[in-house]
Amino acid sequence: MSAKSTIDLKTLSSNVGPAAEAALEQSGGLLRLAPCWVPRSFLHPGNRLKLDPRDTYAFGLDRGGIDERWFGSTTSCTNDNRTPDEGLSYCVFEDKRFLLTDAIEAVGPLIVGQDLWTKYRRWPIYAKFFDNMGPIPHHLHQSDEFAALTGQEGKPEAYYFPVQHNPNGNNFPYTFLGLTPGTTKAQLRKCLEDWNKGDNGILDLSQAYRLKPGTGWLIGPGILHAPGSLCTFEPQWGSDVFGMYQNLVENRVVPWSLLVKDMPPEKHHDLDFILSVIDWEANLDPDFKANHYLEPIPVADTASEGYVDRWIVYGKINGKQLFTAKELTVGPGTKCTVRDNGAYSLVVLQGEGKMNNLRLSCPKMIGFTELTEDEVFCTESAAKAGVALENTSATEPLVILRYFGPDANPDAPEVGA
Repeated sequence: MSAKSTIDLKTLSSNVGPAAEAALEQSGGLLRLAPCWVPRSFLHPGNRLKLDPRDTYAFGLDRGGIDERWFGSTTSCTNDNRTPDEGLSYCVFEDKRFLLTDAIEAVGPLIVGQDLWTKYRRWPIYAKFFDNMGPIPHHLHQSDEFAALTGQEGKPEAYYFPVQHNPNGNNFPYTFLGLTPGTTKAQLRKCLEDWNKGDNGILDLSQAYRLKPGTGWLIGPGILHAPGSLCTFEPQWGSDVFGMYQNLVENRVVPWSLLVKDMPPEKHHDLDFILSVIDWEANLDPDFKANHYLEPIPVADTASEGYVDRWIVYGKINGKQLFTAKELTVGPGTKCTVRDNGAYSLVVLQGEGKMNNLRLSCPKMIGFTELTEDEVFCTESAAKAGVALENTSATEPLVILRYFGPDANPDAPEVGA
């Protein structure tokens, strides 16, 4: 790769198909992706994304600090005053860049596979690193039913806490999840009624779990959660809907507008409607941890061959497998071929190596416009044929996270396996 910065690249906005095909031909079915940074005006960056600290406010102080990096994204974020391409991943090839969205629109079956293209006409999921200094508000993501009222889709999601991005736990490495069994709608309604009176007390109705690096959670839509301060890898559905049900976090005010931003305007002060968005059965589940907590599970016994692949995100949400994820560790000097059932997007957590004809390298620090060698999208055909991976270090493991689309892994374990 000759270019070192997005500033050096020519942006293609038309005739993307030939460029995408040329990139796939040269790389062996892979697309190099550039880092995709997302700010949040209402959050406090945790500084573990490897982004140059001088670029934390690269979008401007008024936009807030960057505390998210999105991977393989064809989903626009819904920030106020956002840039036109905010949240969208760019493919990089020679001296050009083009949106992954445009590449999939041009040659979708070639990239995501015919079945996924026929059903969704897009790459319907994405993943992110979410990195906050402290806790964020108790909130939920709408189900398809409620998101459709504003012309959007619901957002189930999953969490994994990679060891490499959590050298410290920051201010509050605990996450509140769901509601304590026995909580009533009247109690939660009072939290909404008391919004402007100080702390609305919603966390008194929930319970916190200590977060453990190397583990994760599977969270369906309509489930209240107040994520803690570990840096989190989050595969999720391709939507950016949410509603904040907590009004005060670390003495910072959460405006009512962030509660109702993805609800119909005529419902913005309808407390009964706002309460109905919550999945009461899922939130009050007395076996909540058993039904949502994820420990890594080896895919196969390959340690003697110098590499280990582990399921880190698995299970179904409302009976559907919407996304899965694996963590691959390749030992120093090891070469292996890894086959998968579907297209995937990946990020390198540690080490260096090669993947087919692309170099892989985990950066120590990334400037806001700098290109990297740590992010790749693998097409379905390349995944099924098997990608050749090599760890070119003599001392350090090569560690890769990759996430997959709907129904890609019917052999994945169930939650609690």
